[in-house]
Amino acid sequence: MLVLGIESSCDETAAALVTADRTIVAQAIASQDADHAPFGGVVPEIAARAHAERLTPMIGRVLAEAGITLADCDAIAATAGPGLIGGVMVGLVTAKALAMAGDKPLLAVNHLEGHALSPRLADPALAFPYALLLVSGGHCQLLRVDGVGHYARIATTIDDALGEAFDKTAKILGLGFPGGPAVERHAAIGDAHAVPLPRPLFGSAEPHFSFAGLKSAVLRAHDSGRHATADIAASFQQAAIDCLLDRTRRGLAGMGAVRALVVAGGVASNRAVRVALEGLAAEQGLRFVAPPAALCTDNAAMIAWAGIERLQAGFTPDPLDISARPRWPLDPAAEPVRGAGVKG
Repeated sequence: MLVLGIESSCDETAAALVTADRTIVAQAIASQDADHAPFGGVVPEIAARAHAERLTPMIGRVLAEAGITLADCDAIAATAGPGLIGGVMVGLVTAKALAMAGDKPLLAVNHLEGHALSPRLADPALAFPYALLLVSGGHCQLLRVDGVGHYARIATTIDDALGEAFDKTAKILGLGFPGGPAVERHAAIGDAHAVPLPRPLFGSAEPHFSFAGLKSAVLRAHDSGRHATADIAASFQQAAIDCLLDRTRRGLAGMGAVRALVVAGGVASNRAVRVALEGLAAEQGLRFVAPPAALCTDNAAMIAWAGIERLQAGFTPDPLDISARPRWPLDPAAEPVRGAGVKG
């Protein structure tokens, strides 16, 4: 089975060809960092235009690199949400056109499911059920993954996602865009204990996350003028890790038996975060799994793989009139969380 994957949910335009034996035959990713850097964050209109300009030629290049045509693909998988709706629509409409032109099955993939299953693309030994810590710019959730399409949300953020907190911290400190890697670089040369910062919800009986207060404290520390930039970055990163460990430990206690602790999403590429979570997994007697950094950030290989997993699990292809969705929870039955609004 060979599936063409398309990803356009935020500011990465991506296409990939993946086989059922976990081979990434060809892939391409176009970053929009330079387009959004002057604004210190992603501008939805700019992102959508960039996807529209780059996606079709990129798909052509990926097919050419693999030495195949659309006729050789067994299905087309594309992110259908959640994400910036303009970008999601560009990718999904392109996938619909290709599916119609080539008479191929269409797989409208939940972007979060792409992240949730991406560790299984890199690690054939990863079996269900496992605990998934999904940490990205838009989401911070702990889920129990019992199988393809079967997700139970144990915890979520009641305000900001961890990736957003990293990006906003970078903007406050003037570290540039993208913010996450910039904070990590400065944290490596700073003193993680130099700036007293809060640990929101630390020790709380509920397993949910909160990072808005931490982000505000970073702003106050910066405005005080008393601390070095690297020290604020290091102290922020350590506070965020402390919260992540405490909240994840709490969530695992009420999850039931799982085989592994898995981390996915853009923040999973942070080395300090990985090391800390690996220690937590060892403490809990769990195997620790994190996909390669290239599969942590938004990419099309994980979308193609999620499509393959869905087909192999017996899910039917999606109709060509399926709509793009700006919000799409993995666990629609999860109860609303105070303060989380519709993000949950």
